[in-house]
Amino acid sequence: MSFTDAPISLSEGNTRTLSSGDQFSLWSSLGITLTIPAAAIFIQQPLGTSNFAFTAALCALALGLVLGSAVLGGVAKIGAITGVPSMVMMRGIFGRRGSYVPTFFNIAQCVGWSAVEILVIGHAGQKVVGGPLTAWLIGSGVVSTLLALRPLRFIKVLRKYILWAVILTTIYLFIEVLSQGVEIKSGQSWSGYWLAVDIAVALPISWAPLVADYSRHAKQGSFLATFTGYLTGAGTFFLLGLLALVSLTGENLADVYGFSQAILLLPFGALALVILIIDEVDEAFANIYSTVISLQNFNDSWNRKKMAVLIGIIATVFALSIDVVGYESFLFAIGAIFVPLCGVILTDWFFISKGKWDLSHSSRWRPSLTLSWALGFITYQLINPGYATGWSTLWRNIQSLIHFTPATWMSASIISFLVSAITSLLFNSRSKILKP
Repeated sequence: MSFTDAPISLSEGNTRTLSSGDQFSLWSSLGITLTIPAAAIFIQQPLGTSNFAFTAALCALALGLVLGSAVLGGVAKIGAITGVPSMVMMRGIFGRRGSYVPTFFNIAQCVGWSAVEILVIGHAGQKVVGGPLTAWLIGSGVVSTLLALRPLRFIKVLRKYILWAVILTTIYLFIEVLSQGVEIKSGQSWSGYWLAVDIAVALPISWAPLVADYSRHAKQGSFLATFTGYLTGAGTFFLLGLLALVSLTGENLADVYGFSQAILLLPFGALALVILIIDEVDEAFANIYSTVISLQNFNDSWNRKKMAVLIGIIATVFALSIDVVGYESFLFAIGAIFVPLCGVILTDWFFISKGKWDLSHSSRWRPSLTLSWALGFITYQLINPGYATGWSTLWRNIQSLIHFTPATWMSASIISFLVSAITSLLFNSRSKILKP
């Protein structure tokens, strides 16, 4: 019996071929990425100083990943129930035409992260083998695009072969890092704890607008597989990054490419890095594939494979021209849009609409939920304006204008999520009271 991959267009219906093991493998693999250890410095030094307690960093990491992975799993469950991609799900909140707004932002996010991942893969490959960087970037883009043509088949291969090699590699890296002698010389301060939590939350939440693109293919429940998968993968590599920061000296691990260079200095480091590079391709592939599936929200009949080739080319060209460090700040600013949106989605599905969404072409806009999303987004930006040039300046000026200074206990992710969730409940309750 031949394997049925994802349909070419949304008008062809859906396939249910992914088991819980497939989903766990996908999300644990997506949680393992060469960029996470570099991001660990922002959790260990959230305020840019070295006096943050190591215990505080561990607690912030644990809380942020548990909360973020739980949200990721919740959205995955909705995708498995409805059987539609993430951006089609948005019709239940915004109506069909209104869903084009989050779809636009998600496309911008996915194309951007595709380019970043192609850059990371290309630079890492060049460090191992050598050769011109341009050739490595083009090759990375080609491979990622080809995998996006048969996404479900690749997930099966990922589970059977690649993930096992990555697990062994991760164990090896832990042994090497610990053998260097881990001496914790962090400070005693917990100031910046909630900012560190926000950083940990940001990673799983950045995948929430994509997760239903895969869980819609699930044969069985998706929450537990997605939650535990991402928590295990990202938690393991974040911890590896935190330990590496205090044991692998001589390398700038804060640099997005520094961790790759540090691995090469280890015995068998080249082999370990090659395995991680192969695994890293799933990040680029997933973003390319989800860009295409998001575009199909505009037109159900658009051909997935043809668009994947086009998006792969665009992402590769983009990778050849961007400054990855500066561009990541912009991508995290876009990601902030989806934290309060997840609050609206989960609250409405489980408590207000109770699973009764209109996802048809005639679905209507629900203004009260849009307002809740907007309030949550404004809350996030006021508490954490981010670091994107221009955008962060705008929100810091608004802070000054309204004389608002965020308290140290404020978490932008948690508070904005709660604002969007609570206002969704309040606005809905009031509308029910006013109905004759």
